Amino acid sequence: MTTTAFFAKIRSYAPLSEAAERAWAALLRPRHYAKDEVVIRAGDVPTHYAFVVHGLLCQHYVGAEGDLIIKYFFPGNSIAASVSATMLREPSQFTITAVEDSLLLEYDYAAFKALVAAHPDIAAFYIAYLERHWIIEKEPMEIAFRHDDALQRYRDFIRREPDLHKRLKQHHIAAWLGITPESLSRLRRKIAFGRLGNP
Repeated sequence: MTTTAFFAKIRSYAPLSEAAERAWAALLRPRHYAKDEVVIRAGDVPTHYAFVVHGLLCQHYVGAEGDLIIKYFFPGNSIAASVSATMLREPSQFTITAVEDSLLLEYDYAAFKALVAAHPDIAAFYIAYLERHWIIEKEPMEIAFRHDDALQRYRDFIRREPDLHKRLKQHHIAAWLGITPESLSRLRRKIAFGRLGNP
């Protein structure tokens, strides 16, 4: 069942009782998104989180020059959301779009917060999730984007996400790095010709 992978993911952060799992499972709603379909549109107030059962999403916005800028990728076995906007009940600054045909398990954020209050084990998961993704992972990424050049960030991306790197189109990777596809082609040629060592 699609919920098996979801609860395995949740338990990778904190143990979960059967009662808590049953309560959370009652909130889950499967939804399919076709490639290029919008999951959350910038300007809308999002109300749901989603677990990506399979497929791939990206969170993006349009820069001052009209260029696409990708903030984050959500591959299978990850939780996708416009987190700040959902928590604050404000319009999202970002759009989330399906890069591939994707199956999600969506759940209402307000109903989930009620479960956090009612189940200490769900609260423990929520704390662990926020700590890992909003503190432990986020700070090094912010430092890298301020101090590392595009080449180093590209090499780090290949090292961290070898499977994801193979699935993405060149323009997606370039938009995430903040460079043009042409600049990415030049980086790839330099790496391929061995001028800068192996990534």
